[in-house]
Amino acid sequence: MEGDGVLQMANEVSMSAPANSGGGGAGGGGFTFDADKIDAIIKKWQDLQADLKRDYDDANLMANVKAPGKEFASGDWEKLANPSGKAFLEQNKKMQEYVKNYIDALTAAKQKITTKESDTQADLSKTGNQAT
Repeated sequence: MEGDGVLQMANEVSMSAPANSGGGGAGGGGFTFDADKIDAIIKKWQDLQADLKRDYDDANLMANVKAPGKEFASGDWEKLANPSGKAFLEQNKKMQEYVKNYIDALTAAKQKITTKESDTQADLSKTGNQAT
């Protein structure tokens, strides 16, 4: 069964990495895993998403740092620190979007696996009922 970047064969799922709308990069990657391990994989991605959200709060502090004093050295420090913080903040946003897209793709793959298993079970039940 194939669709939406998910290919199912036997008890394995192959999934391509979701495209990142931020542009840049060749993208492409992906992985194959056993269908019965998908919940653990989704959990790991959700944990990463939570870590990125915590990092985002720290990035906000870095992007909006204030000079410790009113002299030129403090002003120079602020001018150098804020762009770095803002770049980190932007990168964090892109990472969060990518992780969200991957979680969505994994969840869709899980749904397809569940639907396929349900359909197979229903077909087996029908076949069993017809044989009696």
